[in-house]
Amino acid sequence: MKKTYITSAFIMTLVAASITGCGNSSTVSESSSSAAKESTSFAEAAETTEEAAETTEEAAADTTAPENTDSDEVRQLSNTADSDLFTKRDLEQTADTSKAKSITVADNKTIDISSEGVYTISGSAENCTVRIDADETAKVQLVLDGVDIENEDFPAIYVLSADKVFITTTDSENTLTVSGQFTSDGENNTDAVIYSKDDIVLNGTGTLSITSNYGNGITCKDDMKITGGTYDVRSALDAFEANDTISVCGGDFNISTNKDGFHCENDEAEGTVTISGGTFTISGASDGIQACAVLQIDGGVFDITAAEGLEATYIVINDGDITISASDDGINGSNKSSAAGTPAVEINGGSVTITMSGGDVDAIDVNGNITVSGGTIDISYPQQGPSEAFDYDGTATYNGGTIIINGSQVDSIPQSSMMGGGFGGGFGGGFGGGRGGRF
Repeated sequence: MKKTYITSAFIMTLVAASITGCGNSSTVSESSSSAAKESTSFAEAAETTEEAAETTEEAAADTTAPENTDSDEVRQLSNTADSDLFTKRDLEQTADTSKAKSITVADNKTIDISSEGVYTISGSAENCTVRIDADETAKVQLVLDGVDIENEDFPAIYVLSADKVFITTTDSENTLTVSGQFTSDGENNTDAVIYSKDDIVLNGTGTLSITSNYGNGITCKDDMKITGGTYDVRSALDAFEANDTISVCGGDFNISTNKDGFHCENDEAEGTVTISGGTFTISGASDGIQACAVLQIDGGVFDITAAEGLEATYIVINDGDITISASDDGINGSNKSSAAGTPAVEINGGSVTITMSGGDVDAIDVNGNITVSGGTIDISYPQQGPSEAFDYDGTATYNGGTIIINGSQVDSIPQSSMMGGGFGGGFGGGFGGGRGGRF
């Protein structure tokens, strides 16, 4: 199945951003958790010749943008090959620990890491934080090897500065919990069990279980990549949240959240989610997956139960097996980012099954245009009241594919009663994207 191509200078900006692995430097004061912590410093580098070579390889991969051979700047948001979005090290699920520094967590301690290298983390502790404050060029890899941390009010892993931080699970069970309200460290309002100001990569062969009773599961203020591993996340707010981009090509996800499963929202130039693989079971009070600008799905298996299943300004589905049970909109293209242009939904392949419940619901709701060029769309929705299978304000284009509405196959996209109604509509599902309470 040929994937769609999006034409705009905005998409070119997103592509360049998605393959850039350079974080911003920052200086932050000591953390001030309610529990007094000793400070243990690991300032020794664990560098190897292979790591130096990998750094060179990543730098080349991260700074080389695809050649623009089209004057109209026609680009696909996520490239066809994972290697275009992910470096070799991103995709490696097992870390080289031959020269790793071993760290055992301990109660009431802040463990400081200030140098590039590989660090194996193990043990059980309460009110313990692994804090990374390294040079802006440093690549740090945390290898979670059977670690269990339960904190009252501060992240278990806290990244202040680095080029990129890898969080890699061994074939083990790892558990990170923050049971209470998060506290500020004096400069940053931390809000997640794993909180990073720079790029992070999640991968590995084991399981990472995260519980956040009052905040997010994982927050990244830059780019988040996930290439493997098993994630069991329970959160009061977003399970996975990033400012710039979220890119996923593998992993198993079991998410229960009082807000969004995946949430990416920044300024008008970024806030994108691209998924090309993985298995996702998401139960969300607001959205299953929400992007400010563009959400593109090129593969994966999704079972989403939420107020709204998928939401972004521009939604593209090229492949994947997507099942959505929703009580507001199954798929919602809404005007969140003016840089992404007119809201739109494009379905070019894959299987999309949407089951709606409630009195005023729409399976596919677009404050703009909808195009169906392939795949199978199977919609079940209440036929009473104002509910519709397709609700769009702009145009509807049907080029191919199979559309089934309440058990009957149709040969066109039904006309929307709201057609021409303007680009109104909210963003954030039926729950308004509010701050969640205790999970």
